[in-house]
Amino acid sequence: MLVSRRSRVATLAACATILLATSACGDDKAEEGSAQQVRLYGTDGNMLNSYPAELKERADLVDGMKGTTPLTPLPDDFKSRLRSVNPALTDYLYSAETYDAVVIGVLAAQLAGSTDPAAIAKQIVGVTNNGQRCEDPASCLTLARAGQDIEYRSVSLTRAGFTDKGEPATASYATLTFDGQQLNDGKTEFVGAGAESAASTKTPPKGKKPRPGDADDQKPLIVGGLLPKTGDLAIAYPPMAAGAALAIREINAAGGVLGKPVTWKDGDDGTSPAVAKATVAKHVADGVSIIIGAGASGISREVLPDVVKAGKILFSPSNTDASLTDVEDKGLYFRTAPPDSLQGRALADVVLRDGSQKIVIVARKDSYGEGLQATVRDELEKAGIPGDRLKLLTYDPPADAKAAPVDFSGGAKEIKEFGADAVLIIGFGESAQVIRALADSGVQIRH
Repeated sequence: MLVSRRSRVATLAACATILLATSACGDDKAEEGSAQQVRLYGTDGNMLNSYPAELKERADLVDGMKGTTPLTPLPDDFKSRLRSVNPALTDYLYSAETYDAVVIGVLAAQLAGSTDPAAIAKQIVGVTNNGQRCEDPASCLTLARAGQDIEYRSVSLTRAGFTDKGEPATASYATLTFDGQQLNDGKTEFVGAGAESAASTKTPPKGKKPRPGDADDQKPLIVGGLLPKTGDLAIAYPPMAAGAALAIREINAAGGVLGKPVTWKDGDDGTSPAVAKATVAKHVADGVSIIIGAGASGISREVLPDVVKAGKILFSPSNTDASLTDVEDKGLYFRTAPPDSLQGRALADVVLRDGSQKIVIVARKDSYGEGLQATVRDELEKAGIPGDRLKLLTYDPPADAKAAPVDFSGGAKEIKEFGADAVLIIGFGESAQVIRALADSGVQIRH
């Protein structure tokens, strides 16, 4: 990692100590007659160019909002290839992770010599470690067809491969800033996290060697989407869908897998357990081997028992809930997104650098929101922020797209009474209602 955990905590602690020592004495609340001001912070679920539209006529409220997201510097060539799939693309969040999830799954099938999910799953971690380095589907497939062990590196997987648990050993995070109603790429900063030593060193079993005529008997590999076309996370769907489509196109242009083109079956997770479960059932009936998704961590947790029971693979490009690392999955769950145990440190750093002294962390009430909320709180406390200067609030996200919007008026009142100068909002599109409620309560958003 770029900065060791111990040195990062020490740096944050020193920063916090200076901030607390130089804070005004006496009452922490704004002076009599002055408007309370807060800085806004966000995370990967709301730091997108498409997010301000969720605020409609009040989109200007995001001006100055900062946040973090798992993101590597994306090459212009990769962005251009994505736009060849979707020319209207304005965001790239999780596009690289989706692309890599599809490619890794396909390469694992080629090395397994089979479209059987159990055989594919045993190869996935090994695809990313301890082999011949390759960086695109064509060259990797050529090596895999020859029975060569490979070490896949690409846009989201750059420094190290997967851990034994099937997730990235290292990650890159971007600090993003809204200028007006658009993210300012010129202000984006990147920081690394994780440890290369955490990557797996296990040797995967040798797969079945293809023989002449095998392709005639082998069923084509079917990959299914379980991505948020609708629901609270729908704002992140376009880049994820583009990443998947680009991967399938380039894989098939390179000859497909096991002598046949890869088939893609579209599917919506709806950011809803009911919608996602129905999609999984359809994929199982259609003979899908690898399911790419779900978008939200909480949705993956809900459908994983169904996927495991059916003996399929669930491979998410965007699940970050740290507790999913040890979920009971019988070796069938993987992700290209890093766990929030890493993102929490990056978020704490961003908030502290602005001199924030009374911080409220608002989270959607699910495994993603509450998990990241707890991680950020822990990191802020380790950095020296006292517990009485931190406040945790949650809200119930809408059950589905037709449900009433989030009512956060009560929470906004609590934030005002607390005298917060920073509010971190962990949520998806629905979290715009938190910002609206803050403004309606008389809290002034700092730009």
